[in-house]
Amino acid sequence: DDVAPRLSFFFDCHNDFFEEIAKFRAARRIWANLMKNRFKAKEKRSWLLRFHTQTAGVSLTAQQPQNNVIRVSLQAMAAVLGGTQSLHTNALDEALALPTEEAARLALRTQQILAHETGVTKAIDPVGGSYFIEKLTDQIEAEALKYIHKIEKMGGVVAAIENNYLKNEIAQSSYEYEKKLNSGEQKVVGVNCFEEKEPIKIPIHRISPKVERDQKLKLKALYKKRSSRKVTQTLSELKRAAENNKNTFPYLLKAAHAQATLGEMCDIFREVYGIQEEHPIL
Repeated sequence: DDVAPRLSFFFDCHNDFFEEIAKFRAARRIWANLMKNRFKAKEKRSWLLRFHTQTAGVSLTAQQPQNNVIRVSLQAMAAVLGGTQSLHTNALDEALALPTEEAARLALRTQQILAHETGVTKAIDPVGGSYFIEKLTDQIEAEALKYIHKIEKMGGVVAAIENNYLKNEIAQSSYEYEKKLNSGEQKVVGVNCFEEKEPIKIPIHRISPKVERDQKLKLKALYKKRSSRKVTQTLSELKRAAENNKNTFPYLLKAAHAQATLGEMCDIFREVYGIQEEHPIL
């Protein structure tokens, strides 16, 4: 009860409208049951699954990018109906570049119209009781619990990561999706159906080279201003902490206060822990 109310979660919301609503409902139910029955939490705030949702960047297409406005709108609606507490809506051009100001504004307006014009925020769990949603929620909860129990038998998430189980499951899911996409079983408008002969051109956000030059000048000024002795000392302490398997966070803060850069701190971790290498998918 001291810890659980402080936790929040981050979910993706994809295109299958009803499935996504059911996914969020299942997650809330699983969390409440775990808190009440397994961890014996007494405070009701501990039972609440607080979560942020981002619309699915992976669903955005470079082909006919205006279609992404509709995708994002439906994903955002599903997230709200599923009970999200905060929301990020992707911009229509993010499959091509960082969003332009106009595209980012339109993504924001999508949220504002949902919040202020549709009335969807006036009810809690407004789709609860629908036979289809309830059935989907039950199915997703059951399948999710199978994964949870299987991972627990492996020794937990860390063990599942180390033996590549999670990576293999994600890769297999991605492979199955791509097969359906290539065969046409999975329809994506503008990609494998309802295609346009000529590519649709939209304004693309371009980063000025001046940004890089200005940043390099700021970095040079920082190097001159800061105390090299303090930076070296704090980075050495960070390295010793990492080598001795200590909590490195206090040492990172100390290095940051000494004005060590993020790159310098990451270099310490690369030196101690090495660089992650991709393992073959089994």
